[in-house]
Amino acid sequence: MFSDRDVEPCPDCNSTERRIDSQRAEISCANCGRVLDESIMDMGPEWRAFDHEQRDKRARAGAPSTYAISDKGLTTAIDWKNKDAKGRHIPERNLAQIYRIRKWNERNRVSRTGERNLALALTELERFSSFLYIPRSVREDAARIYRDAAKNNLVRGRSIEGVVAASLYIACRRSNIPRTLNEIADATKVSKKQLGKNHRFMSRELNIKLKPTSPIDYIPRFASKLGLSGEAESKAIEIINNAKGNGLNSGKGPTGLAAAALYIASVLLGERKTQKTIADISGVTEVTIRNRYKELTEQLESGVTF
Repeated sequence: MFSDRDVEPCPDCNSTERRIDSQRAEISCANCGRVLDESIMDMGPEWRAFDHEQRDKRARAGAPSTYAISDKGLTTAIDWKNKDAKGRHIPERNLAQIYRIRKWNERNRVSRTGERNLALALTELERFSSFLYIPRSVREDAARIYRDAAKNNLVRGRSIEGVVAASLYIACRRSNIPRTLNEIADATKVSKKQLGKNHRFMSRELNIKLKPTSPIDYIPRFASKLGLSGEAESKAIEIINNAKGNGLNSGKGPTGLAAAALYIASVLLGERKTQKTIADISGVTEVTIRNRYKELTEQLESGVTF
């Protein structure tokens, strides 16, 4: 079903809502059911496939374009298998020519300095994302952010790794994928201080508005790494919601609050984890956990003895 302002209204009921029946090749009014067109064109392929293998063999289109590749995946690549389009091996007398063609094809793909830097940056982005288990959609967003930064000359004077790391952090924040500064700094080998400086600068220059990170975003991942039950995870979320209601989260780091809430929940439910274990998982210090723990237990009266 679809609706469009430019669609002519139904002659019977004046509705602009339509329903498409692909099997009958008909377009009908979604309100009264009148058939308005019975000769629509099928825009799908002319072949049929009954399983995934058949679909791959018969499809003639390539992969969709992607921002995560420097040329967006739209240029031609000459394979290194030395086979022709039919899978036959190329004769040895033609191999030297194929080598030269392949070499110049690669050179033309990244002929300018900007293209070479972009190719290097996106390769690093792919490596960092794989290490951090970042979803494909977030990688695409990070690639777009880096391209915007390069287009606005924000990379000049900064390391490629630093800008890539900042792009990845911003993309994670925008997609509510909890990754701390420490995690990205450790994966990219960029200092936490430089990473924070880069991401603030890029957010300001590219006019990217980032919402404050909620401690609840970190609870499921930390709880999974600690091996805590779903009940403990729910209890930790309840503790954080109570803390928000009392204004205890103001000015506090989200990872520290999440770690303290998980510690309290583990004690209350008999799944106790040491503060050192939780600190190692969450990337905060034991002192931070103790400070947040005391604040939460004193003001929320959780019944946990310190």
